[in-house]
Amino acid sequence: MVSDFFYPNMGGVESHLYELSQRLIQRGHKVIIVTHAYGNRKGVRYLTNGLKVYYISAQVIYSEATIPSFYGFFPIFRHILIRESIQIVHGHGAFSALCHEGILHSKTMGLKAVFTDHSLFGFADASSILTNKLLKFTLSDIDHVICVSHTSKENTVLRAALSPRNVSVIPNAVVASQFLPDPTVPDPNWITIVVISRLVYRKGVDLLVAIIPRICESYKHVRFIIGGDGPKRIDLEQMREKHLLHDRVELLGPIKHHEVRNVLVQGNIFLNTSLTEAFCIAIVEAACAGLFVVSTKIGGVPEVLPSHMIHYASPEEDDLVIAISKAIHTFKFGHIDPSQFNDQLKEMYNWSNVAERTEKVYASIQQTKNSPLIERLRRYYGCGVYAGKVFCMIVALDYLIWKLLEWLFPDDSIEKAVVFPYQRYRRYFQENQEAPTTYSMNHVGNSVIVEEEEYDE
Repeated sequence: MVSDFFYPNMGGVESHLYELSQRLIQRGHKVIIVTHAYGNRKGVRYLTNGLKVYYISAQVIYSEATIPSFYGFFPIFRHILIRESIQIVHGHGAFSALCHEGILHSKTMGLKAVFTDHSLFGFADASSILTNKLLKFTLSDIDHVICVSHTSKENTVLRAALSPRNVSVIPNAVVASQFLPDPTVPDPNWITIVVISRLVYRKGVDLLVAIIPRICESYKHVRFIIGGDGPKRIDLEQMREKHLLHDRVELLGPIKHHEVRNVLVQGNIFLNTSLTEAFCIAIVEAACAGLFVVSTKIGGVPEVLPSHMIHYASPEEDDLVIAISKAIHTFKFGHIDPSQFNDQLKEMYNWSNVAERTEKVYASIQQTKNSPLIERLRRYYGCGVYAGKVFCMIVALDYLIWKLLEWLFPDDSIEKAVVFPYQRYRRYFQENQEAPTTYSMNHVGNSVIVEEEEYDE
Protein backbone atom coordinates (compact mmCIF):
# COMPACT_ATOMS: atom_id res chain seq x y z
CA MET A 1 0.00 0.00 0.00
CA VAL A 2 1.46 3.38 -1.02
CA SER A 3 0.05 6.77 -0.04
CA ASP A 4 1.06 10.09 1.48
CA PHE A 5 -1.87 9.79 3.87
CA PHE A 6 -1.51 7.48 6.85
CA TYR A 7 -1.39 7.58 10.64
CA PRO A 8 -0.69 9.57 12.75
CA ASN A 9 -2.63 11.80 10.32
CA MET A 10 -6.38 11.21 10.59
CA GLY A 11 -8.88 10.89 7.77
CA GLY A 12 -10.87 8.54 5.56
CA VAL A 13 -7.93 7.41 3.41
CA GLU A 14 -5.83 6.73 6.50
CA SER A 15 -8.45 4.54 8.17
CA HIS A 16 -9.15 2.79 4.84
CA LEU A 17 -5.49 1.79 4.47
CA TYR A 18 -5.24 0.56 8.03
CA GLU A 19 -8.47 -1.44 8.16
CA LEU A 20 -8.03 -2.96 4.68
CA SER A 21 -4.45 -3.96 5.46
CA GLN A 22 -5.50 -5.58 8.73
CA ARG A 23 -8.17 -7.69 7.03
CA LEU A 24 -5.81 -8.73 4.22
CA ILE A 25 -3.26 -9.85 6.83
CA GLN A 26 -5.98 -11.90 8.55
CA ARG A 27 -6.74 -13.52 5.20
CA GLY A 28 -3.14 -14.71 4.96
CA HIS A 29 -1.46 -12.01 2.88
CA LYS A 30 1.70 -10.08 3.66
CA VAL A 31 1.00 -6.33 3.64
CA ILE A 32 3.34 -3.38 4.11
CA ILE A 33 2.56 0.34 3.89
CA VAL A 34 4.87 2.98 2.42
CA THR A 35 4.22 6.60 3.41
CA HIS A 36 6.20 9.72 4.28
CA ALA A 37 7.68 10.53 7.67
CA TYR A 38 5.48 12.36 10.17
CA GLY A 39 7.65 14.43 12.50
CA ASN A 40 9.78 12.05 14.54
CA ARG A 41 7.96 9.02 13.16
CA LYS A 42 10.57 7.82 10.68
CA GLY A 43 11.99 4.50 9.57
CA VAL A 44 10.18 1.19 10.12
CA ARG A 45 7.29 0.72 12.54
CA TYR A 46 5.14 -2.31 13.36
CA LEU A 47 1.47 -1.73 14.10
CA THR A 48 -1.24 -4.12 15.32
CA ASN A 49 -1.11 -7.64 13.84
CA GLY A 50 2.42 -7.09 12.51
CA LEU A 51 1.41 -4.47 9.93
CA LYS A 52 4.75 -3.03 8.79
CA VAL A 53 4.99 0.65 7.85
CA TYR A 54 7.91 2.39 6.12
CA TYR A 55 8.00 6.10 6.95
CA ILE A 56 10.16 7.58 4.19
CA SER A 57 11.80 11.02 4.43
CA ALA A 58 10.01 13.35 2.01
CA GLN A 59 9.20 17.06 1.85
CA VAL A 60 5.57 17.85 2.63
CA ILE A 61 4.12 20.68 0.57
CA TYR A 62 0.45 20.99 1.66
CA SER A 63 -2.03 19.07 3.81
CA GLU A 64 0.38 16.13 4.28
CA ALA A 65 0.88 15.74 0.51
CA THR A 66 4.53 15.52 -0.57
CA ILE A 67 6.39 17.32 -3.34
CA PRO A 68 6.81 15.06 -6.40
CA SER A 69 10.40 13.82 -6.56
CA PHE A 70 9.98 11.99 -9.90
CA TYR A 71 13.02 9.70 -9.66
CA GLY A 72 14.35 10.52 -6.19
CA PHE A 73 11.90 8.04 -4.62
CA PHE A 74 12.84 5.21 -7.00
CA PRO A 75 16.04 3.81 -5.38
CA ILE A 76 14.59 3.38 -1.88
CA PHE A 77 11.22 2.24 -3.22
CA ARG A 78 12.87 -0.43 -5.39
CA HIS A 79 14.91 -1.54 -2.38
CA ILE A 80 11.74 -1.93 -0.29
CA LEU A 81 9.89 -3.86 -3.01
CA ILE A 82 12.75 -6.32 -3.47
CA ARG A 83 13.50 -6.59 0.25
CA GLU A 84 9.85 -7.37 1.06
CA SER A 85 9.27 -9.60 -2.04
CA ILE A 86 6.30 -7.47 -3.14
CA GLN A 87 4.09 -8.64 -6.03
CA ILE A 88 1.36 -5.96 -6.11
CA VAL A 89 1.58 -2.21 -5.47
CA HIS A 90 -1.71 -0.59 -4.42
CA GLY A 91 -1.74 3.22 -4.52
CA HIS A 92 -4.34 5.36 -2.71
CA GLY A 93 -5.36 8.97 -3.31
CA ALA A 94 -5.17 11.14 -6.41
CA PHE A 95 -3.45 13.90 -4.39
CA SER A 96 -0.65 11.59 -3.23
CA ALA A 97 2.66 12.07 -5.05
CA LEU A 98 4.04 8.88 -3.48
CA CYS A 99 1.05 6.99 -4.89
CA HIS A 100 1.64 8.20 -8.46
CA GLU A 101 5.38 7.62 -8.28
CA GLY A 102 4.94 4.20 -6.69
CA ILE A 103 2.63 3.05 -9.50
CA LEU A 104 5.00 4.36 -12.18
CA HIS A 105 8.08 2.70 -10.68
CA SER A 106 6.32 -0.58 -9.94
CA LYS A 107 5.13 -0.90 -13.55
CA THR A 108 8.66 -0.15 -14.78
CA MET A 109 9.86 -3.04 -12.59
CA GLY A 110 7.25 -5.37 -14.08
CA LEU A 111 4.99 -5.59 -11.00
CA LYS A 112 1.20 -5.39 -10.88
CA ALA A 113 -0.39 -2.09 -9.84
CA VAL A 114 -3.83 -1.10 -8.52
CA PHE A 115 -5.16 2.39 -7.78
CA THR A 116 -8.00 3.36 -5.42
CA ASP A 117 -9.60 6.76 -5.99
CA HIS A 118 -11.10 8.34 -2.86
CA SER A 119 -12.07 11.75 -4.29
CA LEU A 120 -14.23 13.55 -6.83
CA PHE A 121 -12.84 16.26 -9.12
CA GLY A 122 -14.28 18.76 -11.56
CA PHE A 123 -13.18 19.47 -15.10
CA ALA A 124 -13.04 23.26 -15.40
CA ASP A 125 -10.77 24.83 -12.76
CA ALA A 126 -6.99 24.86 -13.10
CA SER A 127 -6.39 22.53 -10.14
CA SER A 128 -8.75 19.87 -11.53
CA ILE A 129 -7.29 20.10 -15.03
CA LEU A 130 -3.75 19.53 -13.77
CA THR A 131 -4.78 16.74 -11.39
CA ASN A 132 -6.81 15.01 -14.10
CA LYS A 133 -3.88 15.13 -16.53
CA LEU A 134 -1.61 13.63 -13.87
CA LEU A 135 -4.20 10.93 -13.19
CA LYS A 136 -4.45 10.19 -16.92
CA PHE A 137 -0.68 9.71 -16.97
CA THR A 138 -0.63 7.39 -13.95
CA LEU A 139 -3.60 5.27 -15.02
CA SER A 140 -2.49 4.85 -18.63
CA ASP A 141 -0.59 1.75 -17.53
CA ILE A 142 -2.61 0.53 -14.53
CA ASP A 143 -3.81 -3.03 -14.08
CA HIS A 144 -7.04 -2.14 -12.27
CA VAL A 145 -8.79 0.81 -10.61
CA ILE A 146 -11.06 0.73 -7.55
CA CYS A 147 -13.55 3.48 -6.67
CA VAL A 148 -15.54 3.84 -3.45
CA SER A 149 -18.89 4.63 -5.11
CA HIS A 150 -20.57 4.44 -8.51
CA THR A 151 -20.51 8.24 -8.76
CA SER A 152 -16.78 8.13 -8.09
CA LYS A 153 -16.40 5.48 -10.80
CA GLU A 154 -18.15 7.64 -13.41
CA ASN A 155 -15.99 10.60 -12.40
CA THR A 156 -12.72 8.64 -12.59
CA VAL A 157 -13.60 6.98 -15.90
CA LEU A 158 -14.24 10.39 -17.47
CA ARG A 159 -11.20 12.08 -15.93
CA ALA A 160 -8.70 9.37 -16.90
CA ALA A 161 -10.40 8.12 -20.11
CA LEU A 162 -10.57 4.57 -18.73
CA SER A 163 -12.59 1.58 -19.84
CA PRO A 164 -15.40 1.03 -17.29
CA ARG A 165 -14.62 -2.70 -17.41
CA ASN A 166 -11.25 -1.95 -15.81
CA VAL A 167 -12.83 -0.12 -12.84
CA SER A 168 -14.51 -1.78 -9.85
CA VAL A 169 -16.67 -0.24 -7.12
CA ILE A 170 -15.75 -1.35 -3.59
CA PRO A 171 -17.16 0.95 -0.88
CA ASN A 172 -15.58 2.00 2.37
CA ALA A 173 -16.63 0.22 5.55
CA VAL A 174 -16.91 0.83 9.27
CA VAL A 175 -16.10 -1.15 12.41
CA ALA A 176 -19.63 -0.97 13.79
CA SER A 177 -18.60 -2.24 17.23
CA GLN A 178 -16.58 0.97 17.72
CA PHE A 179 -19.73 3.11 17.26
CA LEU A 180 -22.33 1.44 19.47
CA PRO A 181 -25.18 3.86 20.33
CA ASP A 182 -25.92 4.89 23.90
CA PRO A 183 -29.49 6.27 24.24
CA THR A 184 -28.84 7.39 27.84
CA VAL A 185 -26.21 10.00 26.88
CA PRO A 186 -28.13 12.68 24.89
CA ASP A 187 -29.64 15.45 27.03
CA PRO A 188 -33.44 14.97 26.90
CA ASN A 189 -33.96 18.73 27.26
CA TRP A 190 -32.20 19.45 23.97
CA ILE A 191 -32.16 18.23 20.40
CA THR A 192 -28.44 18.12 19.74
CA ILE A 193 -27.03 18.44 16.22
CA VAL A 194 -23.48 17.11 15.83
CA VAL A 195 -21.00 18.14 13.14
CA ILE A 196 -17.60 16.41 12.89
CA SER A 197 -15.53 17.49 9.92
CA ARG A 198 -12.39 19.20 8.73
CA LEU A 199 -13.27 22.89 8.83
CA VAL A 200 -12.39 23.73 5.23
CA TYR A 201 -14.30 25.19 2.29
CA ARG A 202 -14.88 21.77 0.63
CA LYS A 203 -16.77 20.60 3.71
CA GLY A 204 -19.33 23.40 3.36
CA VAL A 205 -18.39 25.33 6.49
CA ASP A 206 -19.70 28.54 4.90
CA LEU A 207 -23.14 26.91 4.69
CA LEU A 208 -22.81 25.82 8.31
CA VAL A 209 -22.01 29.39 9.39
CA ALA A 210 -25.13 30.64 7.57
CA ILE A 211 -27.66 28.09 8.84
CA ILE A 212 -26.73 27.77 12.54
CA PRO A 213 -28.12 31.23 13.56
CA ARG A 214 -31.34 30.57 11.64
CA ILE A 215 -31.90 27.17 13.27
CA CYS A 216 -31.07 28.50 16.74
CA GLU A 217 -33.51 31.38 16.27
CA SER A 218 -36.33 29.12 15.09
CA TYR A 219 -35.83 26.33 17.66
CA LYS A 220 -34.95 27.33 21.23
CA HIS A 221 -34.37 23.70 22.28
CA VAL A 222 -31.70 22.96 19.62
CA ARG A 223 -27.96 23.16 20.18
CA PHE A 224 -24.88 22.32 18.09
CA ILE A 225 -21.70 20.38 18.92
CA ILE A 226 -18.97 20.92 16.31
CA GLY A 227 -15.77 18.87 16.26
CA GLY A 228 -12.82 19.38 13.95
CA ASP A 229 -10.24 21.98 13.01
CA GLY A 230 -9.16 23.91 9.98
CA PRO A 231 -8.83 27.39 8.47
CA LYS A 232 -12.62 27.93 8.56
CA ARG A 233 -12.83 27.56 12.33
CA ILE A 234 -12.37 31.32 12.75
CA ASP A 235 -15.59 31.87 10.76
CA LEU A 236 -17.52 29.68 13.19
CA GLU A 237 -16.04 31.51 16.17
CA GLN A 238 -16.98 34.89 14.67
CA MET A 239 -20.52 33.67 13.97
CA ARG A 240 -20.88 32.48 17.58
CA GLU A 241 -19.63 35.86 18.87
CA LYS A 242 -21.86 37.88 16.56
CA HIS A 243 -25.08 36.03 17.45
CA LEU A 244 -24.21 35.38 21.14
CA LEU A 245 -24.57 31.63 20.80
CA HIS A 246 -21.90 30.50 23.23
CA ASP A 247 -24.40 28.42 25.20
CA ARG A 248 -25.88 26.84 22.04
CA VAL A 249 -22.80 26.19 19.86
CA GLU A 250 -19.92 24.18 21.34
CA LEU A 251 -16.63 24.08 19.36
CA LEU A 252 -14.57 21.09 20.46
CA GLY A 253 -11.55 21.57 18.20
CA PRO A 254 -9.54 18.60 16.89
CA ILE A 255 -10.90 15.18 17.85
CA LYS A 256 -8.92 11.94 17.89
CA HIS A 257 -10.58 9.09 16.06
CA HIS A 258 -11.07 6.97 19.16
CA GLU A 259 -12.97 9.91 20.72
CA VAL A 260 -15.40 10.36 17.81
CA ARG A 261 -17.94 7.87 19.12
CA ASN A 262 -18.11 9.61 22.51
CA VAL A 263 -18.94 12.87 20.74
CA LEU A 264 -21.47 11.33 18.35
CA VAL A 265 -23.56 9.62 21.05
CA GLN A 266 -24.21 13.02 22.65
CA GLY A 267 -26.32 14.00 19.63
CA ASN A 268 -29.63 13.20 17.97
CA ILE A 269 -28.91 14.47 14.46
CA PHE A 270 -25.69 14.43 12.44
CA LEU A 271 -25.24 17.24 9.92
CA ASN A 272 -23.03 16.99 6.83
CA THR A 273 -22.75 20.12 4.67
CA SER A 274 -20.01 18.94 2.28
CA LEU A 275 -19.83 20.37 -1.22
CA THR A 276 -18.17 17.26 -2.67
CA GLU A 277 -17.82 13.71 -1.40
CA ALA A 278 -16.96 10.44 -3.11
CA PHE A 279 -18.41 8.37 -0.25
CA CYS A 280 -18.42 10.16 3.18
CA ILE A 281 -17.64 7.57 5.84
CA ALA A 282 -18.58 10.14 8.53
CA ILE A 283 -22.30 9.72 7.91
CA VAL A 284 -21.99 5.92 8.21
CA GLU A 285 -20.19 6.27 11.54
CA ALA A 286 -22.86 8.72 12.75
CA ALA A 287 -25.73 6.42 11.79
CA CYS A 288 -23.94 3.50 13.48
CA ALA A 289 -23.82 5.60 16.65
CA GLY A 290 -27.62 6.02 16.53
CA LEU A 291 -27.90 9.47 14.93
CA PHE A 292 -30.31 10.48 12.20
CA VAL A 293 -28.40 12.11 9.31
CA VAL A 294 -29.07 15.29 7.37
CA SER A 295 -26.70 15.74 4.43
CA THR A 296 -26.19 17.65 1.23
CA LYS A 297 -27.10 15.52 -1.78
CA ILE A 298 -23.76 15.56 -3.57
CA GLY A 299 -21.32 13.05 -5.08
CA GLY A 300 -21.63 9.50 -3.82
CA VAL A 301 -23.59 10.40 -0.65
CA PRO A 302 -27.01 9.25 -2.03
CA GLU A 303 -25.56 5.74 -2.44
CA VAL A 304 -24.41 5.36 1.16
CA LEU A 305 -27.38 5.15 3.58
CA PRO A 306 -30.92 3.73 3.32
CA SER A 307 -33.63 6.40 2.96
CA HIS A 308 -35.04 5.90 6.48
CA MET A 309 -31.70 6.97 8.01
CA ILE A 310 -31.16 10.25 6.18
CA HIS A 311 -32.74 13.45 4.84
CA TYR A 312 -31.11 15.10 1.81
CA ALA A 313 -30.80 18.75 0.88
CA SER A 314 -29.29 20.72 -1.95
CA PRO A 315 -26.03 22.48 -1.01
CA GLU A 316 -27.99 25.68 -0.46
CA GLU A 317 -28.77 27.56 2.75
CA ASP A 318 -32.58 27.54 2.50
CA ASP A 319 -32.84 23.88 1.51
CA LEU A 320 -30.57 22.81 4.37
CA VAL A 321 -32.68 24.75 6.87
CA ILE A 322 -35.81 22.99 5.58
CA ALA A 323 -34.18 19.53 5.80
CA ILE A 324 -32.92 20.16 9.35
CA SER A 325 -36.36 21.45 10.37
CA LYS A 326 -37.99 18.26 9.07
CA ALA A 327 -35.51 16.15 11.03
CA ILE A 328 -36.15 18.17 14.21
CA HIS A 329 -39.94 17.78 13.87
CA THR A 330 -39.54 14.06 13.20
CA PHE A 331 -37.51 13.67 16.38
CA LYS A 332 -39.84 15.90 18.39
CA PHE A 333 -42.84 13.69 17.64
CA GLY A 334 -40.95 10.39 17.96
CA HIS A 335 -41.19 9.14 14.39
CA ILE A 336 -37.58 7.90 14.30
CA ASP A 337 -35.94 5.05 16.20
CA PRO A 338 -32.22 5.11 15.30
CA SER A 339 -31.34 2.41 17.85
CA GLN A 340 -31.50 -0.28 15.13
CA PHE A 341 -29.23 1.54 12.69
CA ASN A 342 -26.04 -0.09 14.01
CA ASP A 343 -27.32 -3.65 13.45
CA GLN A 344 -28.35 -2.82 9.90
CA LEU A 345 -25.15 -1.04 8.92
CA LYS A 346 -22.70 -3.60 10.32
CA GLU A 347 -24.05 -6.02 7.72
CA MET A 348 -23.91 -3.47 4.91
CA TYR A 349 -20.41 -2.08 5.51
CA ASN A 350 -18.00 -4.77 6.62
CA TRP A 351 -14.22 -4.57 6.23
CA SER A 352 -13.92 -8.33 5.79
CA ASN A 353 -16.21 -8.08 2.77
CA VAL A 354 -14.16 -5.16 1.39
CA ALA A 355 -10.95 -7.19 1.82
CA GLU A 356 -12.48 -10.21 0.10
CA ARG A 357 -13.56 -8.14 -2.90
CA THR A 358 -10.16 -6.44 -3.07
CA GLU A 359 -8.51 -9.86 -2.94
CA LYS A 360 -10.52 -10.89 -6.01
CA VAL A 361 -9.17 -7.84 -7.86
CA TYR A 362 -5.63 -8.86 -6.93
CA ALA A 363 -6.27 -12.42 -8.12
CA SER A 364 -7.67 -11.23 -11.47
CA ILE A 365 -4.71 -8.99 -12.32
CA GLN A 366 -2.24 -11.73 -11.40
CA GLN A 367 -3.55 -13.67 -14.40
CA THR A 368 -2.66 -10.92 -16.90
CA LYS A 369 0.66 -10.47 -18.70
CA ASN A 370 2.81 -7.36 -18.35
CA SER A 371 3.11 -5.10 -21.38
CA PRO A 372 6.50 -4.59 -23.07
CA LEU A 373 8.10 -1.13 -22.93
CA ILE A 374 7.06 -0.20 -26.46
CA GLU A 375 3.40 -0.89 -25.62
CA ARG A 376 3.66 1.18 -22.43
CA LEU A 377 5.13 4.09 -24.42
CA ARG A 378 2.31 3.83 -26.95
CA ARG A 379 -0.25 4.22 -24.16
CA TYR A 380 1.51 7.24 -22.66
CA TYR A 381 1.87 8.82 -26.11
CA GLY A 382 -1.92 8.94 -26.37
CA CYS A 383 -2.20 11.26 -23.35
CA GLY A 384 -2.02 14.41 -25.49
CA VAL A 385 -0.21 16.15 -28.31
CA TYR A 386 2.42 17.66 -26.06
CA ALA A 387 1.82 15.88 -22.76
CA GLY A 388 2.11 12.48 -24.46
CA LYS A 389 5.66 13.20 -25.63
CA VAL A 390 6.66 14.48 -22.17
CA PHE A 391 5.17 11.40 -20.51
CA CYS A 392 7.02 9.09 -22.89
CA MET A 393 10.32 10.77 -22.00
CA ILE A 394 9.55 10.44 -18.27
CA VAL A 395 8.78 6.72 -18.64
CA ALA A 396 11.81 6.05 -20.85
CA LEU A 397 14.13 7.76 -18.37
CA ASP A 398 12.48 5.83 -15.52
CA TYR A 399 13.27 2.61 -17.39
CA LEU A 400 16.93 3.63 -17.86
CA ILE A 401 17.25 4.52 -14.16
CA TRP A 402 15.82 1.12 -13.27
CA LYS A 403 18.41 -0.61 -15.46
CA LEU A 404 21.15 1.47 -13.83
CA LEU A 405 19.92 0.49 -10.37
CA GLU A 406 19.80 -3.16 -11.46
CA TRP A 407 23.47 -2.89 -12.44
CA LEU A 408 24.60 -0.96 -9.34
CA PHE A 409 22.50 -2.91 -6.82
CA PRO A 410 21.51 -6.34 -8.20
CA ASP A 411 18.48 -8.02 -6.69
CA ASP A 412 20.54 -10.75 -5.04
CA SER A 413 22.64 -8.14 -3.21
CA ILE A 414 19.57 -6.84 -1.32
CA GLU A 415 18.92 -8.72 1.91
CA LYS A 416 15.39 -10.09 2.15
CA ALA A 417 13.33 -8.99 5.17
CA VAL A 418 12.47 -11.51 7.85
CA VAL A 419 8.78 -12.35 7.65
CA PHE A 420 6.78 -11.26 10.68
CA PRO A 421 5.45 -14.33 12.57
CA TYR A 422 1.79 -13.61 11.86
CA GLN A 423 0.62 -17.10 12.81
CA ARG A 424 2.28 -17.04 16.22
CA TYR A 425 0.69 -13.71 17.16
CA ARG A 426 -2.68 -14.73 15.72
CA ARG A 427 -2.65 -17.81 17.96
CA TYR A 428 -1.66 -15.64 20.92
CA PHE A 429 -4.64 -13.31 20.47
CA GLN A 430 -6.99 -16.25 19.94
CA GLU A 431 -5.77 -18.01 23.09
CA ASN A 432 -6.16 -14.80 25.11
CA GLN A 433 -9.47 -13.91 23.43
CA GLU A 434 -8.13 -10.49 22.49
CA ALA A 435 -8.62 -10.50 18.75
CA PRO A 436 -7.12 -7.20 17.53
CA THR A 437 -9.83 -6.47 14.97
CA THR A 438 -11.52 -3.57 16.74
CA TYR A 439 -8.55 -1.61 18.09
CA SER A 440 -9.33 2.08 18.24
CA MET A 441 -6.98 4.59 16.67
CA ASN A 442 -5.24 5.51 19.90
CA HIS A 443 -3.71 2.04 19.85
CA VAL A 444 -2.54 2.69 16.32
CA GLY A 445 -0.88 5.92 17.38
CA ASN A 446 1.12 4.12 20.06
CA SER A 447 3.02 1.95 17.59
CA VAL A 448 6.25 0.25 18.54
CA ILE A 449 9.61 0.16 16.80
CA VAL A 450 10.72 -3.46 16.48
CA GLU A 451 14.14 -4.70 15.44
CA GLU A 452 13.79 -7.40 12.79
CA GLU A 453 16.66 -9.40 14.28
CA GLU A 454 14.28 -10.40 17.07
CA TYR A 455 12.47 -12.63 14.59
CA ASP A 456 15.48 -14.61 13.37
CA GLU A 457 14.06 -17.64 15.11
